Amino acid sequence: MRIGGRRKSVVFFLTFGVCLVVLALALNVGWILLNWRAAALLIFGIIFFAVIITGLVLNTTFLVREIRRNEQHDAFINAVTHELKTPITSIRLYLETLKSRQVEDARREEFYDIMLADADRLLRTVEQVLHAGRTAHARRPANVSLVDLGQLVRECLDLARLRYGLAPESLRYVESPEAAGAGVTGDREELRAAVSNLLDNAVKYSGEDVSVAVEVAPLGERTLAVRVTDRGIGIHRNQLKRIFKRFYRVPGHFMARFKGTGLGLFIVHSIVERHGGRVYAESAGLGRGSTFTIQLPRASKP
Repeated sequence: MRIGGRRKSVVFFLTFGVCLVVLALALNVGWILLNWRAAALLIFGIIFFAVIITGLVLNTTFLVREIRRNEQHDAFINAVTHELKTPITSIRLYLETLKSRQVEDARREEFYDIMLADADRLLRTVEQVLHAGRTAHARRPANVSLVDLGQLVRECLDLARLRYGLAPESLRYVESPEAAGAGVTGDREELRAAVSNLLDNAVKYSGEDVSVAVEVAPLGERTLAVRVTDRGIGIHRNQLKRIFKRFYRVPGHFMARFKGTGLGLFIVHSIVERHGGRVYAESAGLGRGSTFTIQLPRASKP
């Protein structure tokens, strides 16, 4: 069923549910007025009426949620299909070009670089899907160790600069003196994935003018925070909590030009929550950038 058809279904079931509620209310009120002397029947009717209304509300709510969930699944499948098909098509095109004609050495090296970038994009998409499946079922970090949070963030920044070909000033790192050398207890690779996903989002939604600041700072004696701030497209206030749901993509034609699977922030939320922390987003509105903050319990000093 197409998205338009599902929206019509939502309207239909909502209208149907409201009509049933109104009909039940009219019948019940009329019955009460006609039989006001029968106290026992009156009480029974009120209880029966409440049960009917509750059932109708629960049924309508369930149907609407299922339709929305199916829409999100369809959007996810379409996004993943695009994210897989595009680099595969690109790699195939360049391979066919190299096979069918003579190409200068400089041009050949350029083709190799493009194909490697497409292969990396393909690999990241597959890794996100696999990681989302693991995080949805995992209960706690698998390989727990003491992690220097500042060092981990610097490694993620270096990788992001290399991956996107950014200048050092495009991704700036700020570490509070109180946080120098401070650590958290957790799975290093999972925490790396969480920070990397935030950096990927910050770069992607910054457009051509990338300016991202990453800060590691203490929040009291027991908590460390990682803040990723960009000057990108921003987030509307009513979307700040929804963006961490699995498969969720901010609606609107403006957001359609930014491709993705809707899994990155869900992975971040799952990892941080499993490490006993929390993650949240802040934004002054569309076009005014955003800040994502990860808070993690600070490792106790030996």
